[in-house]
Amino acid sequence: MPGFTLTPIGHLETPWPSPADCPRNGRLPDPRPLCRAVIAEPYREGLDQLDSFSHLILLYWMHLAGPAPLTISPRFAAGPRGVFATRAPVRPNPIALSVVRFEGFAEPGVLLIRNLDCVSGTPLLDIKPYLPTVDAEPEASMGWLTPRSPA
Repeated sequence: MPGFTLTPIGHLETPWPSPADCPRNGRLPDPRPLCRAVIAEPYREGLDQLDSFSHLILLYWMHLAGPAPLTISPRFAAGPRGVFATRAPVRPNPIALSVVRFEGFAEPGVLLIRNLDCVSGTPLLDIKPYLPTVDAEPEASMGWLTPRSPA
């Protein structure tokens, strides 16, 4: 398969200096800290009309993630699981996705966001508006995680 190159559009600023400090999920901290997505100058024109959305999807590169085994043992699972059946940050391509609350702009090219779970300095790959009519699947199954879902 041919290789390809990804070019970050900016970086993320969070309170967490290392992977060990990050929450397992960006919705766990209480209160959820205000984080920043800093967009590089060449990409700032692409932010036009972004402020009309309340939530965004961020794709980012977990640049400090460790080696990527194809099976892992989540701490709350009864045994090993295939990495693609988990949301673990260690993956063959450490791409992460978060739905974040967009709180507006701190200044041109600097987004204020909540619900992140990554190290400060994480490269940001893309931003997409979150659309509840397209992105939400209320009847989706949680697979092997069903016993952990809220009642």
